[in-house]
Amino acid sequence: MNVPVSLRIAALAIATTAFYTYVGQLVPQKEVQPPVEVVISKDMKPEEMAKVGREIMDGKGLCFTCHTVGKSGALRFPDLDGIGGRAASRVPGLSDVEYLAQSLYEPDKYIVPGFNPGMPVISKPPIGLTDDEILAVIAYLQTLGGTTTVTMQTKINGSAGGAEAPAAAPAAAASEGTAAEPAADAAGSATPAQEPGQ
Repeated sequence: MNVPVSLRIAALAIATTAFYTYVGQLVPQKEVQPPVEVVISKDMKPEEMAKVGREIMDGKGLCFTCHTVGKSGALRFPDLDGIGGRAASRVPGLSDVEYLAQSLYEPDKYIVPGFNPGMPVISKPPIGLTDDEILAVIAYLQTLGGTTTVTMQTKINGSAGGAEAPAAAPAAAASEGTAAEPAADAAGSATPAQEPGQ
């Protein structure tokens, strides 16, 4: 019996579709939900800010896609364990809050030795954290080896609202930006006075 060519082609198409449908079902599926909106109020205490900051890092901020806390070995970006204690000494002239803010607003400003640039500016799309969300993230990062000193009234350079840079970083502000190391440390950058990519 001679089967027409068009029928053979149709049978091949159906068999191929069935095969790839079957294989596709073998691949584990993960449902990704949109990030949960976190409510932030201007009267939050630093401890509350740190808790919210962790939630933001787990969710909307996508921080733990690349960063870890308490891991060692070959890492994509720097491990954040102890960043609260290291932040003030990363870039001369920057306080811990200024360094962390610089790392989030300008992640390529300071690159941690041994890592490549690559962290996105989290205040812009696709992540798009607000200034208040960034303050909460900084509060959480300060708890990792340090003490939370940031409040919801803290003004950080680089914020969309045009906030003034803290007085402690005039040299860094003059050289364009005072918020890159925390993100750098959190994003793969951070060593005093080192240019990105070095």
